[in-house]
Amino acid sequence: MPLRLIPDDTKIPFMRMARIGFPVSIVVMTASIALALIAGLNLGIDFKGGTLIEVQSKQPVADLGAIRSTLSGLGLGDIEVQGFGAPDDVLIRIATQPGGDAEQQVAVQKAQAALGSDDYTYRRVEVVGPRVSGELAWTGTISVIVTMIGVLFYIWFRFEWQFGIGAIATLVHDVVLTVGFFAVTQLDFNLSSIAAILTIVGYSLNDTVVVFDRIREVLRRYKQMPVGEIIDLATNQVLSRTLMTSVTTLIALSALFFFGGSVIRSFTAAMIFGVFVGTYSSIFIGGPILIFFRIRQQTEVRATSPAKA
Repeated sequence: MPLRLIPDDTKIPFMRMARIGFPVSIVVMTASIALALIAGLNLGIDFKGGTLIEVQSKQPVADLGAIRSTLSGLGLGDIEVQGFGAPDDVLIRIATQPGGDAEQQVAVQKAQAALGSDDYTYRRVEVVGPRVSGELAWTGTISVIVTMIGVLFYIWFRFEWQFGIGAIATLVHDVVLTVGFFAVTQLDFNLSSIAAILTIVGYSLNDTVVVFDRIREVLRRYKQMPVGEIIDLATNQVLSRTLMTSVTTLIALSALFFFGGSVIRSFTAAMIFGVFVGTYSSIFIGGPILIFFRIRQQTEVRATSPAKA
């Protein structure tokens, strides 16, 4: 017997519920934008700049946990430790210190003194200035915008233009709420956060396309049924699949969040939040957009135009 979270014949009035959910989403999106502008994001080293220290462990495999524990007690602010290249190579990032270049040098000296020279060889020390971090912020923003434009044209080509607008609305909803999530929680916002947002966009798009594809099938099958009832019917038909995908994804993300360590915690936290909002938006945001742009009339015109010719 297959595992089912919900029965197949649900009749949940999603579009009636969307009369409340859609305005609430607009209010929450507005609040997220205002909070991000007023309170700001807790930008990580990738966007604020800082100092890079490349070291090589004299052991075959570097102990990243020990390095992170040693440096975190120095009071130098945000510190990132990650492996790269060979197992004994380590990249340390220290946030920009108040007081200018002199304090940056002091921070480097403190880190080197704490790690010592018996176990590590220091290969490179570089300062990442605000110009480089600004370029990272700009390219990250461009990547999200280009992704959304590509999605718009794909959905427009795959379905009708109303579906493209609906898909973009769901993605904008998810991105704005995720940014608001970072503003509320003050988790580090770095390049991995941009990766999380792009991953959320892909997840939400997958859910939205599944729902839209079923809506299009039901539109062609039931010519006289009101659009709201068609969207409810189609959404209920794919609801089991949508929830099963969300639950299995959340199980994997929860394991990463609790056992993956602090390095990927902001990424997994954003992804867990994104799964919830992505599932919500594919149901309660895309459907009302289709009703607003009169998808039924456009589909009938498209279907009858060859016969008139």
